[in-house]
Amino acid sequence: MTGMLQRLRLLAPTLVLLGLVITLRPADAAPKRFASINMCTDQLLLTLADPEQIVGLGPYARDPHMSWLAKEAERYPKLSGEAEDLLMLAPDVILAGRYGKRATRELLRAKRLPVEEFDSPRTIDDVKAQILRVGQLVGHPERSEALIGDIDRAIARATAMASRRHARVLALSRRGWVTGGDSLISSLLKTVGLSNAASELGLAYGGFASLEAIVASRPDLLLVAEDRPEAEDQGKALLLHPSIQNAYPPSRRIVVPEQLTICGGAMLPVALDRLARAIERIERTRAAVNVGLQR
Repeated sequence: MTGMLQRLRLLAPTLVLLGLVITLRPADAAPKRFASINMCTDQLLLTLADPEQIVGLGPYARDPHMSWLAKEAERYPKLSGEAEDLLMLAPDVILAGRYGKRATRELLRAKRLPVEEFDSPRTIDDVKAQILRVGQLVGHPERSEALIGDIDRAIARATAMASRRHARVLALSRRGWVTGGDSLISSLLKTVGLSNAASELGLAYGGFASLEAIVASRPDLLLVAEDRPEAEDQGKALLLHPSIQNAYPPSRRIVVPEQLTICGGAMLPVALDRLARAIERIERTRAAVNVGLQR
């Protein structure tokens, strides 16, 4: 017994030091505190970070018309997108869009708050790269890999169902806004065997097109965000103009909500599946019409 007591006395400093290490480890390993002031980085943070890592999200994170994860975003503080509330929160890392307000990002950096900037993704590969980057930042690369796996499986499904004939699609939204050829939507369309007709209107990066120009371009299909838009204002009224309604009945429309295509992330597999099913429906309808005409 005396020998054991002597050994414990000798080990006491080591045991105390070990106790300190064990006590300190949870604080040392505590997750970083993240904030986002860009809707697309909001989506990535919500998907890849632990809830306790998120201290605030951008002003549009809760908007169900734009944000795929609007419901999930309600549990987190809503940020203004300006520097003031971020300076008060003092997060460890702030995720921001490169095309947001530059003065805000510069002020945050001047106050020694780390800002990670993200471009708007223009291809599915861009989306994958951003998913990997955010996964590394929040310390969950395994979640990034799982999400990319979901996207790759959706790509495989969409490719297998891709249209057998080339079709030109015009992505049209309110006030005649046409999504440009250099865009994430173009990348999604290409995956299902379609092409974006915006370039034919000289809108490689997107822009507004007149009703006459839209009708004259004669795309094979329209991509719209709503199945039955209501004329709430003049912007939406354009989509209900007889020239568009008559030329593009439901059989010539692909309906994909905007929150599936504005950003990249967990919504991409859903967007690809929706596109593939829409093309399959259109092909079936055309085949049935052709059979009826032959009779």
